[in-house]
Amino acid sequence: MKYLLWLLKAAIFFTLFAFALNNQQDATVHFFFGTQWRAPLVLVVLTAFAAGLAVGALGMVPRWWQHRSAARRAQAVIVTPAATATTASNAAPAPPPPPDLPSVHGI
Repeated sequence: MKYLLWLLKAAIFFTLFAFALNNQQDATVHFFFGTQWRAPLVLVVLTAFAAGLAVGALGMVPRWWQHRSAARRAQAVIVTPAATATTASNAAPAPPPPPDLPSVHGI
């Protein structure tokens, strides 16, 4: 399995390397107000991919914060003093407290 994974990684690398070698001609990207950027096509594609990743990650940040705060609130609710579980001597023993949850969620 380990060798199959390395073979897959090598195939992806050589495919992307061949793509880069086949797309070395210049491409012009036209922006607003007549500005333009001239670069090799593979660099333009890589830049567009990186920009898409950055925009996607920044779009997810508020949701990550929301989940982290919800996880912290849930962990604070779970950690309660054991003294509140004391009842009459004839009652069944209190169940054991839940295990500690990891403090890092999301990423």
